[in-house]
Amino acid sequence: MATVTLLEKVYGHYSARSFESMFKNMCKGLNVRLKILNCAPRGWIRIELRGEDEKVALKFLEKEMGLAPVHRGNVKQGDIIRGRIVASKSKLELHVDIGVYEPELTDAAISLRHLQAQLADGKKLALQTIVELYGLYTNLPLEVKVWKPRAEMETIRTELSENQISTFNNWLSQKLERLIILGAAIEEVEYAVKKLRLSRDIYGIESLGLLEHAVICKLGTEARGLIPKLGPKLPNAVLIPFSPVKIMKVTGRAEL
Repeated sequence: MATVTLLEKVYGHYSARSFESMFKNMCKGLNVRLKILNCAPRGWIRIELRGEDEKVALKFLEKEMGLAPVHRGNVKQGDIIRGRIVASKSKLELHVDIGVYEPELTDAAISLRHLQAQLADGKKLALQTIVELYGLYTNLPLEVKVWKPRAEMETIRTELSENQISTFNNWLSQKLERLIILGAAIEEVEYAVKKLRLSRDIYGIESLGLLEHAVICKLGTEARGLIPKLGPKLPNAVLIPFSPVKIMKVTGRAEL
């Protein structure tokens, strides 16, 4: 038997059991029984696996979703972990929940200096400006690289991973606006888009996590303009526009 915490979380009116059938389908064909357990702190999904193929299933889930470190002692320098942004009052660092809750809840943190270097070509922008430009709001999935995991520090010091920077750079180079949606299942987003007949305005929907997605706009469509349309159909979700043109203008970044 194996009990693990996945790097996927639920929040709002969703429960982990809402996705139980999806997890079981992912393990279809394997000799394994999957059971959803009570969530870990902050909504991380915990599961139990039993059966002769549990190791295979575990490796598959680790590859597809990632496994939470759980204990701070499991976090090592150089680790790449996909967490979720959490609310913080700090103006000097962005906090990310990477699934560390033993012996106590411990966030990862990305300093403003690192964000300026990695996302704004070193331009001295305020943290809130970078947050608004890139849609770095609570629950957005973000992949970080650990560079100081020392136990005596209140937070685990990190920076954006190369893969995360590459993702943002790809979004910028495509020059297509995106509407980031936080707090809705993919079925809800797809239904809303279909119901509103928005296929003429969007290319598709990119899933970033179980409850996090990016609606990719067609050239000439502004993400902000979709909010009044999709917002009422997704009343429990947070909708955030991502505009490559605006980011380039404010940060002064050259075209990629």
